[in-house]
Amino acid sequence: MEQQIGKVTNGGGMLYPFNGVWPKVADDCFIAPGARIIGDVEIGSGSSVWFNVVIRGDVGTIRIGKNTNIQDGTVIHVSSGGINTEIGDNVLIGHMALIHGTVIENFGFVGFNAATMDRCVIKSKGMLAAGSLLSPGKNVGEAELWMGRPAKFVRELDEEMLKNNAMGTKGYAKIATQYLKEYNPR
Repeated sequence: MEQQIGKVTNGGGMLYPFNGVWPKVADDCFIAPGARIIGDVEIGSGSSVWFNVVIRGDVGTIRIGKNTNIQDGTVIHVSSGGINTEIGDNVLIGHMALIHGTVIENFGFVGFNAATMDRCVIKSKGMLAAGSLLSPGKNVGEAELWMGRPAKFVRELDEEMLKNNAMGTKGYAKIATQYLKEYNPR
C-alpha cells in the first residue's frame, strides 16, 4: 500500500513537506483543487491560491501576506542562490504568472502570463503588465506600470487604475469565500 505524503487543505489543494518543513497556511485561505504548496511556505489570512498553482519553497522561503490572490496556473519559486520570494498583503497575481526570487510589496499587481526573475522588486501598488518579463534585478517603482519583454517603465498609474486593481483583489477575496464554502473538505 502506498503511503500518502501530502495533506489536503481548505478547498482541496495539497500541502507537501520538503526536508521535514511543512507549509503554513492560515485557516481561512482557499487553496483550490490541483494547487500544490511545498516546503517552507507561509500564507496569510484571507489569501487564495487558485487551480493548478505551484508554490515551491524547497531551496528557500516563500512568504505570502494577507488577502493576496494567486490565480490559476501560476508558479512561484525561489532561487538556489539564497534568493527568497516575498509577496505582501493585497497583492493580485494574474493567471499563468511566473514569480521567481522576487519581492512584491503590498498592493502590487502582476498581470496574466507575466514573469519576474531573481532579485526583482515590485514596489507598493506597482504593476507588471500582462505578458511582460521583468529581467533580473529590475525594480518597478511605487505606482509605476512596466510592460514589455523585457519590461520597461511606461508611466505612473493614475487613481482610477489603482482603484481598479484594489477592486480586483476584493473581488477575488469575495469569490474565494464562496468557493471555500463549497469546496471545504472538513
